[in-house]
Amino acid sequence: MTPQTRGNAGFTGTLCVLLSLSVQIQCIGLNGLLERAAEISERLHALSTGLTNDLDTHFPPSGRMLMPRPSLCHTSSLTTPNDKEHVLRLPESELLAIVRSLLLSWSDPLHLLSAEAPSLPHPSSGSIHSKTRELQESTHVLNRGLEKLVSKIGPGSQSLDLSPFTWRGDLGSDRNSRLLNFQFLMSCFRRDSHKIDSFLKLLRCRTAKMRPEVC
Repeated sequence: MTPQTRGNAGFTGTLCVLLSLSVQIQCIGLNGLLERAAEISERLHALSTGLTNDLDTHFPPSGRMLMPRPSLCHTSSLTTPNDKEHVLRLPESELLAIVRSLLLSWSDPLHLLSAEAPSLPHPSSGSIHSKTRELQESTHVLNRGLEKLVSKIGPGSQSLDLSPFTWRGDLGSDRNSRLLNFQFLMSCFRRDSHKIDSFLKLLRCRTAKMRPEVC
């Protein structure tokens, strides 16, 4: 048993965290906490994927030519594992810190998307607004759960490298700019939500003593 494993054996105590959007408090063990976290992260990725598909239905073909490259997403400056082998070598505390960095770096962008969605020049703006609000609420719930988990995993998980988000007060004045910028930000979040979901599921496997390489 490695020192890291011995240290992690102590966080099997019960944790009381905010677990659902209905604002109910439940007391669960570490395995249960990570199971719920993985459920929320999976929902985040599904929502962001659905939103990008919704936006595609009225995205002008000319706009696709102007879409910024993924490397211009604001979280691209964060150092994240590029492959599964790299992820498997990371300590649990470091992996959790990466997940928290990604989530917290999206606090302001999701606020902007939620604020802009109702006036988005798209026939499904009402549905898009509802889904972006759910994204906001779900990331808040997930962050609350991860905050409780941090104190049990170790000091490494508290070291955060946040990526600053700089944007003017809105998405632009003309129709194409608003749709393009909204679509770009959502595509960035979809990419990051996939990372968050994958990393949390690997953490869940480790905690449950499953073989992470087959998760």
